[in-house]
Amino acid sequence: MSYLSVNNVEVIYDHVILVLKGVSLQVPEGKIVALLGANGAGKSTTLKTISTLLRGERGDVTKGEVQFKGERVDHLTPNELVKRGLSQVMEGRHCFGHLSIEENLLTGAYTRHASRAELKAALEKVYHYFPRLKERRTSQAGYTSGGEQQMCAIGRALMARPSMILLDEPSMGIAPQIVEEIFGIVKDLNSKENVSFLLAEQNTAIALRYADFGYILENGRVVMEGTAAALSGNEDVKEFYLGVSGAGRKSFRDMKFYRRRKRWLA
Repeated sequence: MSYLSVNNVEVIYDHVILVLKGVSLQVPEGKIVALLGANGAGKSTTLKTISTLLRGERGDVTKGEVQFKGERVDHLTPNELVKRGLSQVMEGRHCFGHLSIEENLLTGAYTRHASRAELKAALEKVYHYFPRLKERRTSQAGYTSGGEQQMCAIGRALMARPSMILLDEPSMGIAPQIVEEIFGIVKDLNSKENVSFLLAEQNTAIALRYADFGYILENGRVVMEGTAAALSGNEDVKEFYLGVSGAGRKSFRDMKFYRRRKRWLA
């Protein structure tokens, strides 16, 4: 039984726009699974469907179901899911800009009703994985860098003691060196704290380097899936997502008609 299971889900926005078309995926416990694809492929919608944040954007699940720890959860509220151990880190970080870094982190423990000692221990754990946040703990979040805000958003999710985190576009708008640092911390959290991750990411190369398994979305459908190693070695993936083929690196001019040649769309 998968830890998280999305089964044949269809999503419609505003009762008209079909965004997800029969999406199915599995996340085993203690693994990192990457959800890959271009902008607009349906990655963020898939994550919001799982976390039930979709309803706030006038989206409806019209078919299929989502199961977490063996129970159907797509009817629950987001805060009920957080209490069950599933948290989402939204695309674009969404820190409370007027609060300090530490105040932002503390908001993540709101559902726990923890004692002061438990909150202090949780903060120290976050600071252990994100020492940069400890240095900036009193700084107003809105005046910190994009990388620090992303770390703050992940740390805030950790304060709820999740067993699974949905991580949406963690590399967006962040310097490459900081992206490597964040993905390294994600790997540490996975291996040392047994936190499972489903991460949506356009940066296919780095996502497959850290993930165990991957799914590729195109136009709201899963068009390919496999282990990270298998996807990294797949010629279609190398050509259309990594920009490299057997003939070497491709230019955008060579790739602009790629949709006509994709074997999985043939």
